[in-house]
Amino acid sequence: MSKKQAIVSPSLLSANFLRLEEDVRLINQSEADWLHIDVMDGVFVPNISFGFPILEAIRPIIEKPLDVHLMIVEPMKFVRELAALKVDTMNVHYEVSPHLHRSIGAIKDAGMKAAVTLNPHVPVELLVDVLADLDMVLLMSVNPGFGGQKFIPQTIDKVQRLRRMIDERGLSTLIEVDGGVNVSTGAALVEAGADVLVAGSYVFSHEDPKAAIRSLKALSRP
Repeated sequence: MSKKQAIVSPSLLSANFLRLEEDVRLINQSEADWLHIDVMDGVFVPNISFGFPILEAIRPIIEKPLDVHLMIVEPMKFVRELAALKVDTMNVHYEVSPHLHRSIGAIKDAGMKAAVTLNPHVPVELLVDVLADLDMVLLMSVNPGFGGQKFIPQTIDKVQRLRRMIDERGLSTLIEVDGGVNVSTGAALVEAGADVLVAGSYVFSHEDPKAAIRSLKALSRP
């Protein structure tokens, strides 16, 4: 039986913004599968990252699918803009989505894959009624808003519970994890059932970012 290799999605939040084009091209040349983009509004999370001007600037040069994580209070305002930028996956937070089923449908109708993010305190069981409609669930393994935070160990249990929910229903929904991911925590997450690893500081602070990405790509499970 072939092993399931981790999907690696480096986070642009940890890139060097003085040489953004260079870092984006580095991702193109690496074994990374996607590029993870964190959009923060300073309201839903206590920080502001970047918005559509940055996305528009990198769109012509990025060759990897864009995995966009909206840490904002009204994400559905921007479905058209993201679709126009040919974003592959639009990721919205459960905590700001009172009409989540409708939001998932709108994202898919716009031609993107639909993903929902859960903050560390939110149980995966709350997604049971929309799980079949989702392409991916992103579990935050830190409290969102800043890069470089320490991994929350309870995330392993959440991944295992979500993996069981997905497998019991025969679904293909992916499990993505973001926060404190390195080769050690990544190995534990993949073993627990995670499919996609988002890594920011581990990749861009590494002396050899391509090697860091390669180390995550080497992680797999049966």
